[in-house]
Amino acid sequence: MTKTTIVGAGSWGTALSYSLASNKKKVTLWGRVEDGINEVAESRQNPRFLPGVILPQEVEVSNDLEKALAGAKNVVLAVPSHIVREVTHKIAGFLEPGCIVINVAKGIETETLLRLSQVIEEELSGKNTHISVLSGPSHAEEVGRGVPTAVVVGAKTRQVAEKVQDLFMSPLFRVYTNPDLVGIELGAALKNIIALAVGITEGLGYGDNSKAALITRGLAEIARLGVAAGANPLTFAGLTGVGDLIVTCTSMHSRNHRAGIQIGQGVPLDVVLERMGMVVEGVRATQAAYRMKDVYQVAMPICEETYHVLFNKKDTKEAVMDLMLRQRTHEVEKIVMNPPLSQVDQALTCFSDVLV
Repeated sequence: MTKTTIVGAGSWGTALSYSLASNKKKVTLWGRVEDGINEVAESRQNPRFLPGVILPQEVEVSNDLEKALAGAKNVVLAVPSHIVREVTHKIAGFLEPGCIVINVAKGIETETLLRLSQVIEEELSGKNTHISVLSGPSHAEEVGRGVPTAVVVGAKTRQVAEKVQDLFMSPLFRVYTNPDLVGIELGAALKNIIALAVGITEGLGYGDNSKAALITRGLAEIARLGVAAGANPLTFAGLTGVGDLIVTCTSMHSRNHRAGIQIGQGVPLDVVLERMGMVVEGVRATQAAYRMKDVYQVAMPICEETYHVLFNKKDTKEAVMDLMLRQRTHEVEKIVMNPPLSQVDQALTCFSDVLV
């Protein structure tokens, strides 16, 4: 059997090891001693990051990185986005020639504004490896309980994408492919910002109207930046766009959502992050998006106001008012400008194809 090694025994890495082993795949889960990996090996549970999930005996648990990676044809990077570069550099010398490196973290490197696949590509330059990303609306808490889930995988070649698709596909874990790495990765990272904003409005006591407005207009911001960066706009109508946005903005499984609620209730950001005990990816993503909007010269008012709340201590109610009182505009500029009917028909046809 082809060996898959998951690097990172947090909630998502643990859930994916459960999913793969349950589907009769050979899997090794690597984690750090300081994060409790030895206890996971003994108890077959990960109470710190994914309580209540019992790992099948088929999951090999290891704290030895070189041993864990030996013979692995598939390597899943399941570490927080801000250490993807460090961990990739660390594993580079242990990777098997021709292996597929599958990133499942969602974020943007704040220092360089690179997507994570680009970070991995830099660190593995000259190595005989293939890089892919797996993303979509997939809470670890539900995947670890066998809740039916659908995700999308992207890679530079169809062959690599379909190999990853075959690896993860199961009766409870449906995998689609999409060649648009830019769209997949930006959708995955930027939706966390909108989840923070939605949480903030909930913390302020606002209701469903506000949530729906932020999700809808947040999707417009994500797509606006994504298209400017070279993404296919239809990607944002899919699992890594609207799908991931909905689940992250509405579920209490979402750390970004929960963190936003506390911020809306007046809890300082540093206190919120300490309470969470796990990485809140939307915080760093907000820093990246605030710079990217200027690089690509696109308007991102929700991201901008979220940035000011998080890092400039702007009053949350004032931020909401500034969003509501901006200069009036059209919802869909291209429709207002009356494009030829054939273009509209083509767009609707493509969009319906995505929904099918």
